[in-house]
Amino acid sequence: MDRELWLLIVAAIRRAARAVALTRRERTPRYSDALIVAMYIWSVWHDRPMRWACDRTHYGALFRPGKLPSISQFTRRVKSERSQEILQRVHEELADRGLISEEGYLDGKPLLVSPVSKDRQATRGKISGGYAKGYKLHAFVNERRRIVVWSVMGLNVAEQSVAAEMLPHLPPLTNNALVMLDSNYDSAPLHKHVADPLGLCLLHPLRGQQHVGDKGHHPTTLREMGAARRELLRAWNNQPELMELVLRARQTIERAFGVLVCTGGGLTSLPAWARTLPRVRRWVGVKIILYNARLKAQENLQRRTAA
Repeated sequence: MDRELWLLIVAAIRRAARAVALTRRERTPRYSDALIVAMYIWSVWHDRPMRWACDRTHYGALFRPGKLPSISQFTRRVKSERSQEILQRVHEELADRGLISEEGYLDGKPLLVSPVSKDRQATRGKISGGYAKGYKLHAFVNERRRIVVWSVMGLNVAEQSVAAEMLPHLPPLTNNALVMLDSNYDSAPLHKHVADPLGLCLLHPLRGQQHVGDKGHHPTTLREMGAARRELLRAWNNQPELMELVLRARQTIERAFGVLVCTGGGLTSLPAWARTLPRVRRWVGVKIILYNARLKAQENLQRRTAA
């Protein structure tokens, strides 16, 4: 499986590097963009810092570059716009963003650091059972368990605010596609933000007053919350059992997060060298690339077995 996984990633890197080279007419560097990105993904896969990737003894038969850049060259190139664009293209290919989905799931996962960490961009926020310091991964998972859109923000940033920024960037969805969330996303402005312009239908439990429906709200409140959330209130009031049954499908994102953190090279926790928002985003982004590539490798294996 590791060989299949790495071959998928390397092929995606090469295609992305060629596409970037066509759009950015710049001097050909001594060490190719594809090599730099592959070295970085290799180091993140093995949960090691970037200087680890510049040591020849840390490669094997699966991946053995001919020449390696210096540590300063490598770290500088990883941060470049070209490398970031390649990583973005690799993510989009392995996430199969072009496939149309009928439903999806949105949730957040805390990424904690030490309470005494000197990282000034790590913020304090509420988690299950109390407060902590760190960041939060916000991810949209489609019905095929692919993480197609994601964002990493400080732990104190509200999930509704991040969702309002993420949802316009979703891949192709059917009209009135269903997006399932938890009660943290219960927000009338969020419903207004996605209902008419995006054609999305948000489904989540009601926060603070479960299954109250229209009867527990003032007419002015009902009018101001918008048509989309009024429909949700009526649905919970008239058919709560059906709503709870449909929401069970939201466990898909919980399983996706479980695979993301439990597989080899997964997103178990933030290492000591992944601090400040840009570094955390790069680290998490590669972990998501590895997650999507693993799913794709498993699907390819199943198709070959069935054939």
